[in-house]
Amino acid sequence: MTERIIIDCDPGVDDAAAIMLAFGSSEVEILGITAVAGNIPLEKTEANARLICELANRTDIRVFQGCGRPLLYPDRAGVTVHGNDGLGDIGLPKPTSAPSERTAVQFIIDQVRSAPGEVTLAVLGPMTNIAVALSIDPGIAPLIRRIVFMGGAAFCPGNIKERAEFNFYFDPHAAQAVVASGIPMVMFGLDVTHKAIITKERTERLKRLGKISGTIADMLNAYGAGDPCLHDPCVIAYLIEPEIFSGVEGFVEVDCSSPLAIGQSVVSVTKRELAGRAPNCLVMTEVDHDRLFALLEERYARMELQAA
Repeated sequence: MTERIIIDCDPGVDDAAAIMLAFGSSEVEILGITAVAGNIPLEKTEANARLICELANRTDIRVFQGCGRPLLYPDRAGVTVHGNDGLGDIGLPKPTSAPSERTAVQFIIDQVRSAPGEVTLAVLGPMTNIAVALSIDPGIAPLIRRIVFMGGAAFCPGNIKERAEFNFYFDPHAAQAVVASGIPMVMFGLDVTHKAIITKERTERLKRLGKISGTIADMLNAYGAGDPCLHDPCVIAYLIEPEIFSGVEGFVEVDCSSPLAIGQSVVSVTKRELAGRAPNCLVMTEVDHDRLFALLEERYARMELQAA
């Protein structure tokens, strides 16, 4: 069965790799792509999302501009591993397609309202767009099929602060609002994504698939020098082939107050920790990385044929 998804993202090299994986996979129908500030400022993430669609000849998929700052912070610094342009600084052109007039938040609300119970949110960046949509229209929460997201670190250290993963740290209040919403959720934190390692051998195999895959490989090589992990594609891979991953049911909260632990994901999994609370999230912890990269190669090959 095809799963209808909105990809909410902050491209970002690994976001680009994830979107390309979705392009080559008939298991998902992309309703639209919504951009948010995160890895880099909003004007770049939105333009990068349009460029990714253009590179794959998928300008039929609309890109919508979302929130340009966290809920409560005036600004947050991005991360340098993606390069100044967000896509590895490999000399890519500017997009030629026009931005959409409708906002990302309104697009999310409209799509969920028009297909209750059918829309999955594949969230690859900070959760600001989702939190604002839920704030404007709380009634959409029970209408969302599920949220599958990259964020947090359940049982391992963070990657932006000692205890915090970048997406949760960038907008912890949005992350907490979303995980507390009651929507079914699947979490891909650093516990699992740090096991999906980018290697030169793997990117060389991608280059042999075609021009678009070669461009993604060049991005990954530049990005991998600073963070050799394939974070965001894990979310899309799960929607295609969930058996690649395994995890545990848990109750997830996000620290929004401690100066030392702001953005930390606190995950309870034992009966004592849960203390009568029902789990609110399937927390992924393991990945078959060989199967993941085999899936990536297979679907990139399909994407190349579709784009030709």
